[in-house]
Amino acid sequence: MLFYFEKGANYMNRNVDLRTFVMNILNGVATGIVVVLIPGALLSELFKALVGVLPQLTIVLNALNMSNSLMGVVCGISIGMRFGFTPIESFSLGLATHLASGSVLFKNGTMIMNGTGDIINMMITAAIGSCVILLIGDKLKSFSLLVIPPVLLAIIGVSGLLLYPYVSQITAFIGVGVKQLTALQPALMSVLLAEVFALLILSPITTVGIALAVSLSGLGSGAANLGICAAGFGYAIMGWKVNSRGTSLAMFMGSPKMALPIVMRNFKTFIPIAANAAILGLLGYFFNIKGTPMSAGFGISGLVGPLNHINLAAEGWSVTNVVVALLVFIIAPIFLALLFKYVFTTVIPLVNEEDYQLDM
Repeated sequence: MLFYFEKGANYMNRNVDLRTFVMNILNGVATGIVVVLIPGALLSELFKALVGVLPQLTIVLNALNMSNSLMGVVCGISIGMRFGFTPIESFSLGLATHLASGSVLFKNGTMIMNGTGDIINMMITAAIGSCVILLIGDKLKSFSLLVIPPVLLAIIGVSGLLLYPYVSQITAFIGVGVKQLTALQPALMSVLLAEVFALLILSPITTVGIALAVSLSGLGSGAANLGICAAGFGYAIMGWKVNSRGTSLAMFMGSPKMALPIVMRNFKTFIPIAANAAILGLLGYFFNIKGTPMSAGFGISGLVGPLNHINLAAEGWSVTNVVVALLVFIIAPIFLALLFKYVFTTVIPLVNEEDYQLDM
């Protein structure tokens, strides 16, 4: 696949080969995910605690929920910027991607924004829309404003929306597999769920959606959160020297899903994270780390994982429970990430730090 197109004075001539095309989609989605999820990750739990004292802060919680529901449009615009599209093209791609995300529902003449939507369908729609822009965008010249927005929204966006029910079945299928793991012996279940969720958080699949679909609770929910902690701290520490501090911190404070382009580019980067997740899964079993279907899939983001464990644990907010939460959700993942960074870059050199560089 090779596209060549010429833009105006503010846009450079570019060749887009298949690899560049795919990485633009992945990096654009990764950037959009971070922008949308970071506000909630940093503020959600804090304002939930404060809203009982200051009900006026409910407006902030509503704003955070709104942010999540706009993931489609933000990812679409971000992808357009990666390709160097004009503002008209980028915004049109954002609208089409948002419509296809499934986060906008139409019922009885009412439009409802619900959840983040399906990231896989966003990527498919954005990819098709980008192909259309690359093929015809430079030929339209002054007619771009009249053609690109309606074509992308009415044809690409609607086609993506019609595709949504089928693409969303991928998540349902994975949920069936996850459900089977919950029937295993607890220690084995904890290890496997930690591994699975460490991988899922690095994919376009929504971990929260999977957890809710199978009502993942108790020990299983705790293991899922620990797997996500392994991914967040693991990719942050592995790429600490090659990424900005903000990018590295966002890996676990926001969402490890922003590392999606890294995994797709080189799957070997997941090996240290898999080792980390396996041990954290065992620690989760040993310390009886728990969670709820709603908390599973967040990890350390917004402190959702540790706070829910403490609330569910016997004796609640005791010193012991707080220390255990700090140990399992923060100290152990960091220590294991440092350990496996040394093992897999020095002792058994399967990866190097440059493999973890993220283009944000």
